[in-house]
Amino acid sequence: MLIVIPALNEAGSIGDVVREVRGELPTVDVLVVDDGSTDDTARLAAAAGAIVARLPYNLGVGGAMRLGYRYGYEHDYDVVIQVDADGQHDPRYVPKLVDALSEADLVIGARFAGEGDYTVAGPRRWAMAMLSWVLSLLAHTRLTDTTSGFRAANRSAIEMFAFWYPVEYLGDTIETLVHACRRGYRVRQVPVAMRKRMAGTPSHSPVKAMIYLGRAFAVLTLAMIRR
Repeated sequence: MLIVIPALNEAGSIGDVVREVRGELPTVDVLVVDDGSTDDTARLAAAAGAIVARLPYNLGVGGAMRLGYRYGYEHDYDVVIQVDADGQHDPRYVPKLVDALSEADLVIGARFAGEGDYTVAGPRRWAMAMLSWVLSLLAHTRLTDTTSGFRAANRSAIEMFAFWYPVEYLGDTIETLVHACRRGYRVRQVPVAMRKRMAGTPSHSPVKAMIYLGRAFAVLTLAMIRR
């Protein structure tokens, strides 16, 4: 099993995240994909015990995860788990995601499925609700958190994502689900509780929330019409 952690300028948290993952899951391998960071992310990740792959410039989460899945595919891993570098994803939930792969190809760790108290309000919440409704129809199962980056993929999904993974904004969440559902991959979710970031400050403002809403609609529309 391989844990892939995409990271951009996460020197404040990456060392603690890697050490926590290795402490909770001592038998798994950890790959940090440094997405063109200008700080000490790569050095601190390696010092904490991770395998580190460095991109020469910032490609975004999609580009980083494409590299992670390609590494997982070429090194014959049966399961790849995506974990964020900011510490919000609790590695104690990883076994739950892996267990759910017995009935799915792609499993989402869902924030709004009855566990924890993570909340989102305003336009961002409206966008998430709309995306979840549409993608639930495509997946033929209830999905409540389609933008979650806490995910597990089996060997079949790893192979698909190794050769096809969008790098556009929200492509790593929305478009990957549309693509997987349309090709008959089984998508499921398990409830997880999210934590606060270990470092850094998330950006929240009414203007950015409205921009997120507009972009979410655009990404979903493009994903639905692409073949």
